[in-house]
Amino acid sequence: MQSDEPLPPPARATLEALLAGADPALRAQVPYARVAGRCGCGCVTVDLAVDRTAVAPAPAAGNPVADGWYAAPEGTGVMVFARDGYLSLLEAYGIDGPVTAWPEPRFLERG
Repeated sequence: MQSDEPLPPPARATLEALLAGADPALRAQVPYARVAGRCGCGCVTVDLAVDRTAVAPAPAAGNPVADGWYAAPEGTGVMVFARDGYLSLLEAYGIDGPVTAWPEPRFLERG
């Protein structure tokens, strides 16, 4: 599903927590990231679009560029991907089914 809306605060908080130790060029993109689409299953996973006129691409890196899991709720993980040096996907997944709300970033443990 196509979209163009601001990144919801819980998704942004998760993205910032995930990228805390990542390349500064990726962290610089967070303020310019928007929701470009959503997963069709009803989970919170979002496709990201970054304003490429506002910020430079990050150096090439493998994917996911960052990942982690939550201590609570248990069995919930999150990954962030980049394409062409720009943030492209923030994915949340659960072993018990779709994640329908972003967990508290304070429970996030980076991979």
